[in-house]
Amino acid sequence: MKQGLHPRYQEAEVVCSTCGTTWKTRSTAKGPIKTELCSNCHPFFTGEQRIVDTAGQVDRFMRRMQLQKEAKAKKSETSTATATEDEE
Repeated sequence: MKQGLHPRYQEAEVVCSTCGTTWKTRSTAKGPIKTELCSNCHPFFTGEQRIVDTAGQVDRFMRRMQLQKEAKAKKSETSTATATEDEE
């Protein structure tokens, strides 16, 4: 094996930014490794149903769905009102 070709494989600390759990592993990375989710807080491992909202995407989606429901309800109200006026 050539000398100086491969990076150093050293002990590194991993920190979860969500729950704050830390553990040690070995890596070629320098300094602490920061993760967004770990096995202690990830919904797949915990069994919790939790939505991880990134930049309000879930809120925007829910707002769009609510507006569509309101528009559909309003449209059906106007069509039933028009139908009753036509019958008279």
